[in-house]
Amino acid sequence: CPVLHKYVRPRDKVLVVGCGNSELSEQMYDMGMCEDIVNIDISDTVIRQMQERSGSKRPKMSYLLMDMLQMDFPDTHFQVVLDKGTLDAILTDEEEATLAKVDKMFAEISRVLQVGGRYLCISLAQAHVLKKAVEYFSQEGWVVRVHQVASSGDKQQFVLPVFVYVMTKFRKIPGSTQQILEICPEEQDKPMRVESAEQLVAAVKDRQHYALLCSQLSKAPCGEQVSLDLCDKECGRPRYTLHVVDSPSVKPSRDNRFAIFIIPQGRETEWLFGTEEGRRQLAASAGFGRLVTVALHREQHYEGMAGIQTELSGKVMELAPPGLPARQQVPFLSVGGDIGVRTVRHCDTSPLSGEYVVEDVKGDGTCYFRRLIFLRNRNVVQSEARLLSPVTLPGQKKRRKDKKKPSPAEPPTTIDKSYLCCEHHKAMVAGLCLLGGPDPLPGTLLAVLVVGLGGGCRPLFIHDYFSQAQVAVVEIDPSMLEVATCWFGFCQGDRMQVHISDGLDYVTKLATEAQWVMCWAQYDAIMFDVDSKDLTVGMSCPPPAFVEKTFLQKVKTILKPEGVFVLNLVCRDARLKESVLATLKEVFPLLYTRRIEGEINEILFCQPSPEGRRDPTELAAGARVLEGDLRQPGRPWDSSYVLADMLQAVKIL
Repeated sequence: CPVLHKYVRPRDKVLVVGCGNSELSEQMYDMGMCEDIVNIDISDTVIRQMQERSGSKRPKMSYLLMDMLQMDFPDTHFQVVLDKGTLDAILTDEEEATLAKVDKMFAEISRVLQVGGRYLCISLAQAHVLKKAVEYFSQEGWVVRVHQVASSGDKQQFVLPVFVYVMTKFRKIPGSTQQILEICPEEQDKPMRVESAEQLVAAVKDRQHYALLCSQLSKAPCGEQVSLDLCDKECGRPRYTLHVVDSPSVKPSRDNRFAIFIIPQGRETEWLFGTEEGRRQLAASAGFGRLVTVALHREQHYEGMAGIQTELSGKVMELAPPGLPARQQVPFLSVGGDIGVRTVRHCDTSPLSGEYVVEDVKGDGTCYFRRLIFLRNRNVVQSEARLLSPVTLPGQKKRRKDKKKPSPAEPPTTIDKSYLCCEHHKAMVAGLCLLGGPDPLPGTLLAVLVVGLGGGCRPLFIHDYFSQAQVAVVEIDPSMLEVATCWFGFCQGDRMQVHISDGLDYVTKLATEAQWVMCWAQYDAIMFDVDSKDLTVGMSCPPPAFVEKTFLQKVKTILKPEGVFVLNLVCRDARLKESVLATLKEVFPLLYTRRIEGEINEILFCQPSPEGRRDPTELAAGARVLEGDLRQPGRPWDSSYVLADMLQAVKIL
């Protein structure tokens, strides 16, 4: 009714094609929407039945026996043509004869409609039906708009949403290819413009899938976690990402059936919020039978917890579990009761890495962190550094605060170079205790090659904490060097050099030079932490070429016999991981594995000679030397908070 009211005026002359025995025309007449209604159908029985049913009750409405493929009406006779399910009934397949019949139907509708008239088609919008209608009328220069009809009644009985295609007739402009295609979701009046028929079909398909999903969730608990994006009405980009998590172990009661958990901005990548197992644990800890977690997107602006609650209340109730009492209040939960803090400091596009952002986020408690995120894989933090609040130096006076206008504390902006945020970075650095000899880290030169710069936190840490370290960094993307320098406090010097090159080419060049000159291998430690740009492979770090046997042999060539090769492996494909490990063992007889708890990362420590095998006593000695080196007096930062985690990594190793 609300949709028809928009497009049918009381004085319009309306044609209903394929009327059947539907009550729609009668209801429109009786409620005063329109009276001049002509109904046609090819069934003589139906027409007689409907004439008898209306009789003298509706004198201005008529029922005629007529084929809509060959109508007797003059041209431009109607302002509205109404079709309730007739197109769906005819277009059952995409055979040539069927499509020809539909073309004839559309041509006749076009003929009897006035310019500015509307063809209103009520449909379940199967993809081939919608695509045919949209393509035909848009090519004729008509404006095409699709309305989703607001659902009502028993969803258990009727699951699929109903749509109304509104085709408005305009004179076709010769040579013009412009198409106006729009969709109006049920929850908003303002239409959204789309660029093509394919996009319009996809938008309708999304809403159909959502309706089916809501129906399934309303009938039974979901065995697997369900995720969906709710998009911004204006720009169409994702605004919220929802995960529906059911906890069968929670005994249901009136007050613990359903809750919504708002993940603070910037914390969606944490294990508790960013993994299935973490969300399952969160739901069980919260004590609700069904928990919907809500992640907020960085491109969007939010008006606090109250604003989010107002915006989401109606939509999340469509995801409610079976048996939820009517008008049950559903709690909105979060950490600390707020939505967190996220400030985008820099965003750009690199030809190699794609779109990326540098953002500051508030972590648990009062800590702030700076992160580098590649938007092609937005749930993975590429680099992270802790931020320090500015320190007032002796002799400086603090600014006097205006008592009348208190301002919130400014988030810190200074990089804490002493802190390794990523667990796998701590494990990789801890692997230096594997360097050979009874004194694994003597006060002599320590040559380290790092492939993969990112934000530069790991090579910077090694440079600053090991005074004898000479660090060479290889990075394929010059944009990352700029990011590391401008936003993560990275700088080059006598003991730190960055080479802009493909890591494969750089290692190959060094290996070739070593063979020709017959020189000794030059690196004590080689570290690979390189992400793969190909997301179709089951291994996101490193790219497959970095773990091929021929290339690993080149790595071995430039590594000292007592040195260590450290590799960050992120592989979800079990068979592929087995193959990688087997190849590594062929080249490096000694292989240690360190799994990162709560993450997919595994840190592999490879040594070229079996004679380099270390017993636990030697490893403990290496750990003590490493600890002593890190705690030497005169270090610019106190490293106690990172040492505990790092030494724990050494013990596990």
